[in-house]
Amino acid sequence: MPVSNDVSSLAPPEPGRLTRPVSSELAGWKRWLPGLQMLTRYEPSWLAHDLVAGLVLTTMLVPVGIAYAVASGVPGIYGLYATIVPLLAYALFGPSRILVLGPDSSLAALILAVVLPLSGGDPMRAVALAGMMAVVSGLVCILAGLLRLGFITELLSKPIRYGYMNGIALTVLISQLPKLFGISIQSEGPLLDLWRIAEAVLHGAANWTAFAIGAGTLVVIFLLKPWQRIPGILIAVVGATLAVGFLDLGQTAGVKVLGALPQGLPAFALPWIGQADLGAVVIGGCAVALVSFADTSVLSRTYAARTRSYVDPNQEMIGLGAANLAAGFFQGFPISSSSSRTPVAETAGAKTQFTGVVGAVAVALLLVFAPDLLRNLPTSALAAVVIASAVGLFEFADLRRILRIQRWEFWLSIGCFAGVAVLGAIPGIGLAVLAAVIEFLWDGWRPHFAVLGRVDGIRGYHDITRYPDARLVPGLVIFRWDAPLFFANAELFQTRVLQAVAASHTPVRRVVVTAEPVTSVDVSSADILAELEHTLRESGIELHFAEMKDPVKDKLKRFELMQRFGPGVFHPTLGAAVDDYLADHAVDWRP
Repeated sequence: MPVSNDVSSLAPPEPGRLTRPVSSELAGWKRWLPGLQMLTRYEPSWLAHDLVAGLVLTTMLVPVGIAYAVASGVPGIYGLYATIVPLLAYALFGPSRILVLGPDSSLAALILAVVLPLSGGDPMRAVALAGMMAVVSGLVCILAGLLRLGFITELLSKPIRYGYMNGIALTVLISQLPKLFGISIQSEGPLLDLWRIAEAVLHGAANWTAFAIGAGTLVVIFLLKPWQRIPGILIAVVGATLAVGFLDLGQTAGVKVLGALPQGLPAFALPWIGQADLGAVVIGGCAVALVSFADTSVLSRTYAARTRSYVDPNQEMIGLGAANLAAGFFQGFPISSSSSRTPVAETAGAKTQFTGVVGAVAVALLLVFAPDLLRNLPTSALAAVVIASAVGLFEFADLRRILRIQRWEFWLSIGCFAGVAVLGAIPGIGLAVLAAVIEFLWDGWRPHFAVLGRVDGIRGYHDITRYPDARLVPGLVIFRWDAPLFFANAELFQTRVLQAVAASHTPVRRVVVTAEPVTSVDVSSADILAELEHTLRESGIELHFAEMKDPVKDKLKRFELMQRFGPGVFHPTLGAAVDDYLADHAVDWRP
């Protein structure tokens, strides 16, 4: 009986994975609409799971959406608008099976940093500014996805991500403290805000009833957090709302409440803003795109691994962009994936994005038929919801590990954290990106290099600084450069080669550069190579290369260096380069 190599039968077909061939026409346009493809393969047995999970998810979507809207500087109702439409858009364009999108605490500080100073206290102006930020973010994500730039967030190293997310978490937490204490301050940046809050509390401006409600809400959320099947946020918010309504604390104790929500669904509206605001909104929208896709890509990969399905990062960018674009045009604000609501959907048994559709429809029904249901919801309880989420953004455990194993990357993370905490969210994100570029350039600017020799009992050629007893080939310097050659490190490369020649104990006849780690050259480094070859030739020394990659050779041809070097200077392996040297110069040396 023949043995089949097909392993697809070992596991049930997963949603999101093609189980039969599709025509080229289908692949041509439907590949941009993963939701439609899912619909063609939807199994009836998944429906009950998605319905239940969608209803469970709704219990979080409502309070969290309102809380993050207020934290972002827009009225609470727009948090529900930013929940309904993006969920529907992502269900059509998003590739992930169960990822939940919507307003998120990681974006609140970024949105607030733009909306607060430009809106002048006008809520409708704040909505327009936040909506345009969503449009900018959506366009950036879609364009990046079409250009296949889904890898771009990988340029932010883990310590840098920890730094800016810790900074954003602190910024979000501080921004909610005035609501928790029932006071109002003029925001001037995270650290100054903290000072103003302390002054207000010490001078007796705090509403301690509002604080007790918010603190109680926070305690309930944290106590119930270990049990994912229990909707801790819903229980805490409903309890706070009932307490305020039953005791009439809004009137008797001055506790600020949400008030009645407008009845009806979000309508299409262009978020018009003035030309003077465009620069800040574009910068903020780009920062939102970077942060939201960084979060979404990590969460998407995590759940793709759990469900044994592949998620295209470029399509993920398009799906996220489409959701943000829809939010901007339907009275919403920038959104991202949610690391708190997605696990709820998974735990409740979600099978596909139909879970999000059910949640969106349930929120819409609430707005149509029961808009007064949350009128007694205290703003201090909403602040507690945001604070609880912000606390979850902090990362300390892994930073302790990084401090132990790589101290300079730990301080890089602390620097990014301080940038966000001191300068604000958007300048801090810019600082994090700049730090990522500098970190990348530094590794290539001052890379590792080595002179190689032969070590008895070990195959190959090895760094003589690690193996001081290594035997050197008389008259031959074997030099390894562990980085691409580019403008920033080319002169250092030349210096290190000449230093290796000068340090040789025997007269040097040939230098062999083991070029396997060199993945690229540019015009500046090519000119330095030509200069190095000339300098060595003037001293009677030949410059050869071993194991150079074909794409690098192609560049040397374009830079008109191949004719200068000649075909005999390139060797397929280091061993062949050594053998050719021994034969060319009649050197009696045995490996």
